[in-house]
Amino acid sequence: MARSKEIAPHVGRFSRSKLAAKRGLYKGLKKSEKPAATAAPETVEKTIGGDKNGGKRAVPTTKAPRFYPADDVRVPKQSRKSPKPTHIRTTITPGTVLILLAGRFRGKRVVFLKSLESGLLLVTGPYKINGVPLRRVNQAYVIATSTKVDISSLTLDAKFTDAYFTKTASKKSSSAEAEFFEDGKPKAKEPLPESKTADQKAVDEGVVAAVKKSENLAKYLAASWGLSKGQFPHQMVF
Repeated sequence: MARSKEIAPHVGRFSRSKLAAKRGLYKGLKKSEKPAATAAPETVEKTIGGDKNGGKRAVPTTKAPRFYPADDVRVPKQSRKSPKPTHIRTTITPGTVLILLAGRFRGKRVVFLKSLESGLLLVTGPYKINGVPLRRVNQAYVIATSTKVDISSLTLDAKFTDAYFTKTASKKSSSAEAEFFEDGKPKAKEPLPESKTADQKAVDEGVVAAVKKSENLAKYLAASWGLSKGQFPHQMVF
């Protein structure tokens, strides 16, 4: 196929008419003649016994279903797209210190632990140092720094998956009258389960021990990050 190379931005070597002539689509496409497939007959003639039955009858080759739905049944649209696995950036490895750019803890520095099946990153502050608990973070909203924490001795429990962070749906037993009078009042906070508090302490124990091995690393994690006037992130080395 003839191609029109660009001699300048958005300016091709050939005009549209010249390019169409070189491609030669007006000549028509070559078609290979295939033998026509013989269609199966809709009915088949069968002989039927009995004097009053006419002797022969046309019987349909495909039998119609006996039952059919009274309402139209919606068929979901089939998609040929398959979900692709998320690729974690090469700069993000276990123990890398990340800077959060969005969310409740934006500006905080956290330690990356592992990647989950959903493609999100499992991070921790640790909570004892800067108040950031175990969280899931999208890698699009973090900056990977060159600082690393040696967490090779830390073994994470297999229960830290995406299902670990899903909230349980609580059924409301209050009446409609009670909800009417509570309108406008702040909702009572649900207490954090003791099991999750114990998990946080167990993970932070190993991370804090690794942080204390490096001088001033705890102060670095506790300090928040931000930009001042005249500072540009694309010119910085993290």
